Amino acid sequence: MERFKARPRNLRASQTSAEAKLWQALRNRRLVRWKFRRQHPVDRYIVDFIALDGKLIVEVDGVTHSTSSEMKRDEARTGVLEACGFLVVRVSNTDVYENLEGVLEMIETSLRFE
Repeated sequence: MERFKARPRNLRASQTSAEAKLWQALRNRRLVRWKFRRQHPVDRYIVDFIALDGKLIVEVDGVTHSTSSEMKRDEARTGVLEACGFLVVRVSNTDVYENLEGVLEMIETSLRFE
């Protein structure tokens, strides 16, 4: 059981700067009333951010996610997460850096329809 805690803990400690920036906007119920967790296990994956009550997963993707093999892997991952009952939204690092308010608005809109 400890290994299921160790990997998310390591990922939280080594988060990207885009993940850190988005986390500052989401943590402590800063986005209306929604409680988010970061680097949380769902099925066989560890997702970047999750609102369990809202059944929403937010994945922050860097440039490596633009290759065809990564896009196929992300599509399969999204399918598994959606089968678990979650809506999965993906945002790019660039969007987080350049349009954080737009990203937060999109996340909030996605949560309204849960």
